[in-house]
Amino acid sequence: MTQTDRDRLVALKKAKDKKMTQRQAAEELGISERQVRRLLVKMRRNGDGAVIHGLRGRRSNRGSKEETRQKAITVLKQEVYRGFGPTLASEYLGNKHQIAVSKETVRKWMREAGLWRAHREHMDQVHVWRARRERWGELVQWDTSEHDWLEGRGEKMYLIKMIDDATSRLFARFVRHDSTVENMGALEQYVRRHGRPLEFYTDKAGLFVTTPKKNHAVREEPLPPTQIGRALNELGIGWIGAHSPQAKGRVERSFQTAQDRLVKGLRVAGVKTLEQANAYLESEYLPQWEKQFTVVPACGDDAHRRLGAQHTLETILCPVQGRVIADDYTIRYDGKMYQIAHQLIRPRMRGATVRVESRRSGEIAVRFEAQYLQVALCQPADKASAKPGQRTVQPKAPNAGRKSQWMAGFSLRSSPSLKKALAVSNASS
Repeated sequence: MTQTDRDRLVALKKAKDKKMTQRQAAEELGISERQVRRLLVKMRRNGDGAVIHGLRGRRSNRGSKEETRQKAITVLKQEVYRGFGPTLASEYLGNKHQIAVSKETVRKWMREAGLWRAHREHMDQVHVWRARRERWGELVQWDTSEHDWLEGRGEKMYLIKMIDDATSRLFARFVRHDSTVENMGALEQYVRRHGRPLEFYTDKAGLFVTTPKKNHAVREEPLPPTQIGRALNELGIGWIGAHSPQAKGRVERSFQTAQDRLVKGLRVAGVKTLEQANAYLESEYLPQWEKQFTVVPACGDDAHRRLGAQHTLETILCPVQGRVIADDYTIRYDGKMYQIAHQLIRPRMRGATVRVESRRSGEIAVRFEAQYLQVALCQPADKASAKPGQRTVQPKAPNAGRKSQWMAGFSLRSSPSLKKALAVSNASS
């Protein structure tokens, strides 16, 4: 009998002994007067046990069968489900093994089987809550995570994520390097699929903002933008830099979820390559995220903007540098020299700066003002060979590890004294 049962019993006995009315007992117990009369009748028949529910200690009619429990535990003991939490395990049991049980039931089963142990939550630091943006595409958080996504089954990969602040809608791609070119490729896929958002929210990594060099004098003029910063400016997309990881907490928390759910999903699916991982993202993970973790925005408008005629992505989303045209109408780029086609040479070219685009396809494009120029790689001339009859000087073989012989036969000890040398000198003169 619990303490609540004892308290109910005290109130019922007072009503039975006429120390309080049935209405007062009903108000104290939070039940109706009719229920109080039923309990008093049950007390005369069964004694103090009347306050204990008749189903206490009996198996629930809605409880799971023992064979269902054993089947679920057998599945969760498999190696592919190692480290699964109750919530994720409940989803996989229902989707892949047709065992429909709640996460709390799975939590109880896993705890009894030694497959799960509750962790005590702790709070390190309190951060002020920030309200979501109102429209989809108004602010998109962008970041990259380095993690052992394949758990040693394949190559090292990075996960680039772009998550909308208003809806938590997610775009993600696995790449081989966290580089400017790979991030530009992910940005192109996002823009082609959804359009141009109003702003991106990132950290202050070197990909997004130029970092001043140490021990250099403070510059009054602003630093030049990075390649991604330039591309965002040409696309008309704003950029906000976060001062701390907590400031962009939405994308950081999504990485924590991915490092649990996505890693285990890739393991169950047997993914071993980058291509398979991206296919799993498109077919399984992102649709499940859309269904389970997205929210309805405060405003139903879409803030994404379409690409304009001036937004040619292959020319914008690639590394771009400036080069000066020499007096012979050549430019130097990446250690090579390129000649501008003769028919495209115009006044004011010598000494002018051209835009050199290193396309992700591997080719380069050179633009002067609004016109693209045709350039050809200048091949260096072959070195002249020796003329007929000219003596070829063979290089001397190195004296491999031995002492040099250039002072052989020269000795200071065998030379005459100074007096004798002077006498010989005077005699000669």
